[in-house]
Amino acid sequence: MKLSMMLPAKADRRWTLASQMGVRHVISKLAPELTGNPPPYEEQSLKVAQDEYARAGFELTGLEGDQFDMSRIKLGLRGRDEDIERYQQMLKVMGRCGVHLLCYNFMARIGWYRSASAIQGRGGAQVSGFKVQDADREGLTELGVIPSDRIWDNYRYFIEAVMPAAEEAGVRMALHPDDPPVPSLRGIGRIFHDRAGLDRALSLSDSPSHALTFCQATLTAMGENLEECINTWRERIAFIHVRDLRGTSEDFVETFPEDGDTDMPAVFRAYAKAGLNVPMRPDHAPAIEGDQVHNGPVAGMNVGYEAYGMVYTVGYIKGLLQGSDLQFT
Repeated sequence: MKLSMMLPAKADRRWTLASQMGVRHVISKLAPELTGNPPPYEEQSLKVAQDEYARAGFELTGLEGDQFDMSRIKLGLRGRDEDIERYQQMLKVMGRCGVHLLCYNFMARIGWYRSASAIQGRGGAQVSGFKVQDADREGLTELGVIPSDRIWDNYRYFIEAVMPAAEEAGVRMALHPDDPPVPSLRGIGRIFHDRAGLDRALSLSDSPSHALTFCQATLTAMGENLEECINTWRERIAFIHVRDLRGTSEDFVETFPEDGDTDMPAVFRAYAKAGLNVPMRPDHAPAIEGDQVHNGPVAGMNVGYEAYGMVYTVGYIKGLLQGSDLQFT
């Protein structure tokens, strides 16, 4: 396994802590609003970030999230073909630069979402959570109701257009399930909220570049058997997110990695049995003593990526990897 961390493009204490913990692989989002540079479909932009990480002793192993505004693609709006061309160019640039993983999602208008971001957890740690009724009280977005069928049509159009470019570039596109995994959020359809939706996505192409991000807690919230999913999808899992929660897709709180509904040791043994050797990173850690705490809307890395919470989770992951006889770098 390639033990990785999501690190911002600008150096901060998380870079130092990652280095001290022996983490050498970085996953990054290089959108212009975070870097001040053009999106990574411009080769120089990707190389600048790659070189910055390399000087600190890190390898840029993958990109994650929307690297530029994907609204026209996800919503099927005029101009999406131009954006798809930019996406194809980004895949080519990634291949040339040796960055072979792209974790992406197809959550339209609203990305990963929580209805509360500062819930009291164990020992006063702060965690995020979701209640569907709280989201419903916010009402529809300015887009009104968008049915799931329309989102699905847009996804199929996107995959048919970009998958040949991904395969040619040697980039594995790892689809992240919808988070939270509910069929509709504030009126906008979500198509990857259950295993059937993910299987349907995989059926669109048997290319080795058409893969999944195995986000443990999202699948737990769906009520899925994680060990069974690992065995079924072993050839399609390109990336792993490690976190946990308690509850259901409509009502959950995030937890420390050993304090939720998932049998973590059993899941790691399943990774070993499946012979997986892919990038893995901690995801959405609690904010613990000494961390900065955000109390407000979730956006990007402002919740769940606090430094000391990540230190705790990386240590926990290392213990599970060693206990499962999984090799990691």
